[in-house]
Amino acid sequence: MTVHLLKLCVGVTSIDELRQSAERRGGADPSGAMRITTRMAPKRADEVLDEGSLYWVIKGSVQARQRVVGIEPFTDGAGVGRVHILLEPDVVAVRPRPCRAFQGWRYLRADEAPADFSLAAVDEAMPAAMRRDLLELCLI
Repeated sequence: MTVHLLKLCVGVTSIDELRQSAERRGGADPSGAMRITTRMAPKRADEVLDEGSLYWVIKGSVQARQRVVGIEPFTDGAGVGRVHILLEPDVVAVRPRPCRAFQGWRYLRADEAPADFSLAAVDEAMPAAMRRDLLELCLI
């Protein structure tokens, strides 16, 4: 059964900023995947690797995801165990959903994960500023 990871996207204020970061960090791994580092290894790694994604919380709401392609434990220079989570560089927008702050990461069941979302599905006649405000409020 697939599970996803949920993580705060610290220091990023928009999906576009996350995409830019992914483009800069893409290729950090020889496979071309974007690599993030965390202290704890997911105990349910097999379920995450079964088509799971990392869902990003940006400015208080789940807004994007990246598919997890690998989880690699390693020991840093200070002898501390850490984990690289390898992500596809493509950032997919999801239907925004409010989420409170937390530390580390959380599991997200597949049936609880927000659906993928395209701004093209939103009425193009709506002014861009209004669309942005409604997205930030998780109303569209």
